[in-house]
Amino acid sequence: MNLHDPATKLTSADEALQLLKEGNERFTKGELSAKDDYAGIRDVLAGGQQPFAIVLCCADSRVAPEIYFDQKLGDIFVIRNAGNVVDKVVLGSVEYGAEHLGSPLVVVVGHTSCGAVTAACTGGEVPENIGEIITKIKPSVSDGAAVNDVARVNAKAMADQIRADEIIKHLGTRVEAAIYDIKTGEVSWL
Repeated sequence: MNLHDPATKLTSADEALQLLKEGNERFTKGELSAKDDYAGIRDVLAGGQQPFAIVLCCADSRVAPEIYFDQKLGDIFVIRNAGNVVDKVVLGSVEYGAEHLGSPLVVVVGHTSCGAVTAACTGGEVPENIGEIITKIKPSVSDGAAVNDVARVNAKAMADQIRADEIIKHLGTRVEAAIYDIKTGEVSWL
């Protein structure tokens, strides 16, 4: 499927989710698709974008959804911040992707060994702005829970916040949660 052909348009969240799953499978097997026509893709994308999915993920440098989902420029609308947390700015970006760009799917992807989640689990003093991130993650922390378990709970909680957004509900945009394993490269759906 050539998503950069103007005649190709995904119509369902199921199709979008399947493309992400297939891309992650290629990534984990080391069988990435060829992406050597960036000049041609840029020419097409200069006229606009139609990403098939919106991905909210952590800003961690080891976590690049375009790579672990094996997608090209313009395929996914990516929003990144430490801890993949939801605030008004993130919700506005998600709403834009769903309403104006027509993406039928939103995926919140947490990851193993997340530094922001670790900070939320261990507590202690942090600067004010980092504290804002920790405050968003703290409701997902339970006594004695392992960091990776909290990352899963946090991804689900953030997906629930997006799912509750009035525009997302009105549009019928599908929202999923997942966890990326930084050792194996595998995305597990929650």
